[in-house]
Amino acid sequence: MANPNLNRYGQSVQSGAQTGVVIDEGLRAYMLRVYNTMALGLAVTGIAALGTANLATTTDAAAAVATMPNGTMLTSLGAAIYLSPLRWVIMLAPLAAVFFLSFRIQSLKLSTANAVFWGYAAMLGVSLSSIFLVFTGQSIVQTFFVTAAAFGSLSLYGYTTKRDLTGMGSFLFMGVIGLLIASIVNIFLQSSAMQFAISAIGVLVFAGLTAYDTQDIKNMYYDSFCSSSATANKRQTATAPTDRKRRLRVPFFVAGAGLTGGSAPGGRLWRGTKEFARQC
Repeated sequence: MANPNLNRYGQSVQSGAQTGVVIDEGLRAYMLRVYNTMALGLAVTGIAALGTANLATTTDAAAAVATMPNGTMLTSLGAAIYLSPLRWVIMLAPLAAVFFLSFRIQSLKLSTANAVFWGYAAMLGVSLSSIFLVFTGQSIVQTFFVTAAAFGSLSLYGYTTKRDLTGMGSFLFMGVIGLLIASIVNIFLQSSAMQFAISAIGVLVFAGLTAYDTQDIKNMYYDSFCSSSATANKRQTATAPTDRKRRLRVPFFVAGAGLTGGSAPGGRLWRGTKEFARQC
């Protein structure tokens, strides 16, 4: 005679395994959308930067209206965005967009959040276009690939580690604020030693933010899966739009040099998929 308790146990184990598979597949698709959005955002930034630099410079002395100290000749557009007070607006506009989207992301409509994100990506490209006036194309490409490799490694660590990185969030955000203030002060001091210190500390702070924010986004998916499982009838009307707005956080963090990382909701202790499925 079959044991009913054993049958129920077997059904429970099978149900838990199926739930674990669903979570794994959903998480992979979720994170893939995150990084696809990030890649497109970076592409927009790069195109905007290169396009602005090409429009702002010229090799025709007759068309130049100003010349940089390194000999680069500027068009009227270049003189406006690199030499006039407008350069401060271009420099600070992306920063304003970072904080706006960071603090208002949950209250914005999905269409508005997307518009702000893509607008920010373009503004960041315009503000970064000046690097083409200072560095060679080879140097920029090398730096890009080194940075991409570093980001990939740190994000992979944040994705796979079982260590809880929650406590790092507030500390790293305070570090970002300190770096921001120091950078503004150094605009007027022009101290090479201070600039080196800002760069070195910035690498460490943003490295931590990359891992922290990746883990936070991953845990957001788990939290959303648990909530949607408990309220399946509301999943399409309430949970899905929120998740799409949350997916903007990682690419926005990457393009914004980590400034959104500290404003994220507190991360949760990483748990294995099966353990989490059991708790759900």
